[in-house]
Amino acid sequence: MRMHRWPFFLLLALLTSGCADTRQVMRFSGDEQTRVWPSAPEPPRYRFVGELTGEGNFEALEKDSAASRVRHFFSAIVGLGSKASFQNILQRPQSGVVDKAGRILVTDASRLAIFVFDQAAGTLSVWDQASKSTNFASPVGIAVAANGDILIADSELARVFRLDSQGKPLAVIGLGDLARPTGLAIDTSSGKIYVADTSEHNIKVFADDGRLLDIFGRQGTGKATFNAPTHLSFRDGRLYVTDTFNARVQVLDSEGRFLNSLGERGLYVGNLVRPKGVAADSEGNIYVIESFHDYLLIYDSDGRFLLPIGGTGSGIGQFYLPAGVWIDSHDRIYVADMFNGRIVVFQYLAGNTQAPKGRN
Repeated sequence: MRMHRWPFFLLLALLTSGCADTRQVMRFSGDEQTRVWPSAPEPPRYRFVGELTGEGNFEALEKDSAASRVRHFFSAIVGLGSKASFQNILQRPQSGVVDKAGRILVTDASRLAIFVFDQAAGTLSVWDQASKSTNFASPVGIAVAANGDILIADSELARVFRLDSQGKPLAVIGLGDLARPTGLAIDTSSGKIYVADTSEHNIKVFADDGRLLDIFGRQGTGKATFNAPTHLSFRDGRLYVTDTFNARVQVLDSEGRFLNSLGERGLYVGNLVRPKGVAADSEGNIYVIESFHDYLLIYDSDGRFLLPIGGTGSGIGQFYLPAGVWIDSHDRIYVADMFNGRIVVFQYLAGNTQAPKGRN
């Protein structure tokens, strides 16, 4: 017996009608109870904001139209309302950045893609195309150029890929010059691009147009030498380098000259074993991910240890093999909690009078 097709097309029309009435809002998930560090009676310096995991952070806001009610009815019947299907969630986030538009961009080496959390637009985008003919294989480092372009270091493809602000591939940097690029940072004033080449134990410096300009360091344990550098950050003329297998963070100037180092190998909280992400806030405080012991360690600008947040687990203020850390213009701290598949967000309180208030 031949079935009529018109009911199927009617169903599609009902399901898709009213889409113009639908928009989303992004919210940080997590415990609604306010959590701060350090604990009383010390004055609080950091407040838990929430977590990002993927599509679960977006809630649909719809007008109560007849079309939307019909669409929800049919979605429930055929199972299209299930969040288990088609959901984009973080798997193994590595690092991230916040651009001038406030979008939170996260590299995910397991998902082989870049997650773009756009709070203003209420959208989540997933970029997996590194170039016109290549998809990402292991995206790790990420940075934003002065003109808004997005640069991503892919450790397996041994290149840095340049995309425009909407994820369209533009150019390839470091082909033939890089062995295993991981960390990535940009001096937006000069346009210099700094890349941690982990397997070659150095930092390679490229011009904004992709030309190789310089190479900092070599394998060693002395000043401005490295043993498997991983993550990078650049702020106020200083390049922060996670010198992972030397269990320290080195601070260089923009020309690669040694300025300072912080952290040392040891068994106590505040010591480093396998440091990964590094970043600095507007007051010069330095944040280091100690991935082996699952801590976010906070130091002052002179390298003195101030405060730990963390410990192994999946609760609020705990991590499981964290990787990157980055900071936005409001001194919000973002931690790539890799094996928990989430981004954990904290707000630095001291000296920040323009911080966003409340939970988004």
